[in-house]
Amino acid sequence: MTGAFMGPPWQMDWRLDALATRDALPEHVRKMVDEARAELVTAKDPYFRGIDADAGLPEAMSVEPVRSTDPKGSRILYFDTYKGWLVYTFKRRIEDPQIVVVEIFWQ
Repeated sequence: MTGAFMGPPWQMDWRLDALATRDALPEHVRKMVDEARAELVTAKDPYFRGIDADAGLPEAMSVEPVRSTDPKGSRILYFDTYKGWLVYTFKRRIEDPQIVVVEIFWQ
């Protein structure tokens, strides 16, 4: 390793309960989750910081902080026009930075 910060595509991991929830969703919803996953792992900045930082996402998706007082904390990615969401954190490390999905919901 050269010590330089790695960039996209990012690694992604799931908490076991979030993965079980994802696997229990209908097939068409799992496809939307996979599309959301693809957007996250290829994002230049998984925090989506700044004004309109998530403007490059498809219309049915958006990202915002879970808590506005914690700018480097968890994020929520809405998909299916706010019918579902993924809550994730980004572990920014020199070696093996990764996105960790901690919760998923769809209604």
